[in-house]
Amino acid sequence: MNKTFADYIDESVTVRNTKEVKNLESPIESAIEKMSIALKLRHSILVCGNGGSASDAMHIAGELVGRYLKERPAYKVIALSANSAVLTAWANDYDFSTVFSRQVEAYGEKGGVLLGISTSGNSQNVIEAMKVARDIGMTTIALTGEGGGLCKSQADILIDVPSRSTPRIQEVHILIYHYLCQRVEEAITGE
Repeated sequence: MNKTFADYIDESVTVRNTKEVKNLESPIESAIEKMSIALKLRHSILVCGNGGSASDAMHIAGELVGRYLKERPAYKVIALSANSAVLTAWANDYDFSTVFSRQVEAYGEKGGVLLGISTSGNSQNVIEAMKVARDIGMTTIALTGEGGGLCKSQADILIDVPSRSTPRIQEVHILIYHYLCQRVEEAITGE
């Protein structure tokens, strides 16, 4: 039986209204703090993910480099999925599992933040990027689905949406990263 649009919305709302989603407050607050401190100190935030998560990484960078809700100076945020020349050259000549970690080597710095997005938590290139980021001394934040997958072991902060449905996870990811952008902007501008 085909679901109606109303059914689809109900499924989405059900995931967003669970107690487990509301329990993400603590890791989200930790992420806001670490991201705000890094940007105040002029350190980079690097964001990576594949497919829809790559688009989310670019969306986050766009909001923080440009502006979310406030007129203010640009923040130092790079989406590692945005440079197609680097991605395709490195994947072709070396290995797709290291396309993000190679860029973390280039742009990462102690005191910075890596935000890795993976609905399953098992994207090998995100995991490899998190490993390199930790070695450099960056804070690693994983934005994942339920349980965090293999990213969990590399994350200083795990924000895992309590669902195994990719569309539902992605819908909640959008809410989370819009909230992160708003709160980071407020923390830095003091408003």
